[in-house]
Amino acid sequence: MLSGLRETVFVHEQGVPIELEIDEFDPRSLHLLAEYGDLAVGTGRLLEDGHIGRLAVLCKYRGLGVGKALLMALIGEARNRGFGEAVLSAQVHAIPFYERAGFTVCGPEFLDAGIPHREMRLPLKAVQ
Repeated sequence: MLSGLRETVFVHEQGVPIELEIDEFDPRSLHLLAEYGDLAVGTGRLLEDGHIGRLAVLCKYRGLGVGKALLMALIGEARNRGFGEAVLSAQVHAIPFYERAGFTVCGPEFLDAGIPHREMRLPLKAVQ
């Protein structure tokens, strides 16, 4: 389910080579899955070092809050695990989405799988 959803979004829609999409971090990451009935419609992961990544929502379900819910849950888990900040590599077109969640662009643009990205960071406050 998870890899099929990511394959649909990243490999088929965005042209990311499958060998770059599924990586060595997958087995050690926390993966979240958003479902609509029996259908997996969104996913995201949190790496062991607090990086958020592989946030993907099927085209038909974008704009409905699925991505925001996944992102907020991943931020919450990063906070619960004691990370001082959440870090992610945002596709340039998605920067406004992450800025609305409080992330700030840091550093220059770079290519990842041929797609322009920028690093973004969000300071996390400890859970009281």
